[in-house]
Amino acid sequence: MIKLYGNGVYLVNGSRIIEDDAEAASVLNAECGSAPSKEEAAKGTMAYKILEEHNTSGDMQNLHIKFDKLTSHDITFVGIIQTARASGLEKFPVPYVLTNCHNSLCAVGGTINEDDHMFGLSCAKKYGGMYVPPHQAVIHQFAREMLAGGGKMLLGSDSHTRYGALGTMAMGEGGPELVKQLLGRTYDIAMPGVVAVYLAGKPQKGVGPQDIALAIIGAVFANGYVNNKVMEFVGDGVANLSADFRIGIDVMTTETTCLSSIWTTDNEIKEFYEIHKRPEDYKELKPDNIAYYDGMVYVDLSEIKPMIAMPFHPSNVYTIDELNDNLLDILDDVEKKALVSLDNNKINYTLKDKVRNGKLYVEQGVIAGCAGGGFENICDTADILRGKYIGADEFSLSVYPSSQPVFMELVKNGVIADIMATGATVRSAFCGPCFGAGDVPPNNGLSIRHSTRNFPNREGSKVTDGQIASVALMDARSIAATAANKGYLTSAMDIDVSFGKPKYFFDSKIYENRVYNGVGNPQPDVEIKLGPNIKDWPVMSALTDNMVLKVVSEIHDPVTTTDELIPSGETSSFRSNPLGLAEFTLSRKDPSYVGRAKAVQLAEKARVAGEDIFAACPEVEEVFKQVNAKFESKPEDTQIGSLIYAVKPGDGSAREQAASCQKVLGGFANIAKEYATKRYRSNLINWGMLPFLYEDGELPFQNGDYIFIKDIKNAIINKEDNIKAYVVNKGMKEFTLKLGRLTDDERDIIIKGCLINYYRAQMQG
Repeated sequence: MIKLYGNGVYLVNGSRIIEDDAEAASVLNAECGSAPSKEEAAKGTMAYKILEEHNTSGDMQNLHIKFDKLTSHDITFVGIIQTARASGLEKFPVPYVLTNCHNSLCAVGGTINEDDHMFGLSCAKKYGGMYVPPHQAVIHQFAREMLAGGGKMLLGSDSHTRYGALGTMAMGEGGPELVKQLLGRTYDIAMPGVVAVYLAGKPQKGVGPQDIALAIIGAVFANGYVNNKVMEFVGDGVANLSADFRIGIDVMTTETTCLSSIWTTDNEIKEFYEIHKRPEDYKELKPDNIAYYDGMVYVDLSEIKPMIAMPFHPSNVYTIDELNDNLLDILDDVEKKALVSLDNNKINYTLKDKVRNGKLYVEQGVIAGCAGGGFENICDTADILRGKYIGADEFSLSVYPSSQPVFMELVKNGVIADIMATGATVRSAFCGPCFGAGDVPPNNGLSIRHSTRNFPNREGSKVTDGQIASVALMDARSIAATAANKGYLTSAMDIDVSFGKPKYFFDSKIYENRVYNGVGNPQPDVEIKLGPNIKDWPVMSALTDNMVLKVVSEIHDPVTTTDELIPSGETSSFRSNPLGLAEFTLSRKDPSYVGRAKAVQLAEKARVAGEDIFAACPEVEEVFKQVNAKFESKPEDTQIGSLIYAVKPGDGSAREQAASCQKVLGGFANIAKEYATKRYRSNLINWGMLPFLYEDGELPFQNGDYIFIKDIKNAIINKEDNIKAYVVNKGMKEFTLKLGRLTDDERDIIIKGCLINYYRAQMQG
């Protein structure tokens, strides 16, 4: 079904695969008349060419990228613009689109939700941007319809910023990376590896894009095969997939932890741009006759069956047939994984109570968002359900078209009526199910979803309050098959159906009549509307010579997601209030974290104010006594803060709040065995936090210990990687931390204390 190559590969004429082994050169010479070096052949990838076109450094090993367009949604754009304003923003230098698909439906907070929207509209007017009102489109569908372009690069503050199927190399990063673009700076990164994803054959009837995506995620996530690399989709199988099908696979590449994606393009994608009245944005993309890749994921589409990703990660995949045939054994395995993922003794977690007459019963089905809400997914759903009904028991089905144009076409062709007649509900474009703010399943419930993630807490339940619900990821077609079977898990391949595949017609009038487009037309005199919950970032101090850091949370889960670091859902109501949002940091993983971090922060606040730090935090006095018995470290020259340890933090969302919430509570560092994603590590750095690595075995410290780091500022200035640290309350036990690769700008950001301070210093200097 899926094969991972152990070596790099040469791809000849887009179809011939030659593995990079001892025979590769002779085979290339025999078949092509030449054998270019790997370095030369690597320039033949689509990714290399696009990166080269957007690189401003002149050095293809150290890229300084300028993006063509930017996009953000309403969980992130307030913080981004507030950061940019504090850093000297005058106008948006490139098209910047503000969408409002993560609104919380005012579940909490009175006017908070709409206040953020009015802030966005006023900023779009003032700085020359585009504003998409709530319920018009989810962020990524709008980008596909209106922003993508062949050979272009797009940066978004949402992790699922992926438009590779349309020939656009897009990346999802934390807000500070968009701030850099808004201030005319660059996205700096070492040249990433490029891995080919070779698609062969044609999917079987009933198999959808989510099935292909989940199969790939299951093959590459745990082993990190594509981590921080570009996935380049090639092969004869691409031509057998519709544009919507390719888009559905592409958006899920984020869950592999890759950096970005790009696909070959053809007449199918040309037609997509023509349908959307942008034919000029199409560009044919394909690798050179000889292209070298750092690896290859070979996918035989014809062998993939309907899949299910069981809780609590998209990589926890099985075929639906496999699950149904080994139901109790697999549910037992899920329960064992839950013990690790949930880490909460209030929860007696099980899914075995869902087994009825030997079949798995689910309480909810959802087809939504940037992954599931596409035109083709919903049309195929209607074909499966037409003339049937979902029943009057616990099971419910909700369908969220991904944009108003998609919704309107589904109304015109009758699909919406067919779906509603089954008892399903149809909602407007909203990402709520994806971040726990819509269709939260009941306690102990199981929801099957064609959406992007199924992390713990992601569906909206609160484990710390004894609430737990589970999400399994599936394709819309198998969700529809399950709905037709009134909630009993069913593969779409078990349904006798004829897919009609109606043609899609895009009506641009919806956006022309409702979306504000001020791109290139800033109005400096417009007053920004600041609701009472919209707060500026607090002042953050610069790095000092030395550091005293208290470990205030220790997490040993194999992976820690950003949703565990700062939960989504109702907490997003406070997204525009840094201190208000910070109150929820680690609230569903380590509820005591906030109190412990605040207690240490009292010492730092006293230090900055020139007050008695020992009076503010008495336990720090003993810490300094022990430090000064070995070294001289004056309180005024020693930053006092907190840190968290996690094995592998940062999988999941690009939301910068996972880092900034720690920082506003006095967090100055993370220690990890490794960082799950580049974007989380970048968020730490941009908020002035040290991304330490400890790769050895047993930890020399534990929760509650104080760690002293001498001459940290000089170490960063001098580009030292090995940093000596001391566990204060364990006799000043010495151990070594690493910092990993840091650019000169990143070092300066950390020294200045955060990105805002970094830019303010430039403005003043």
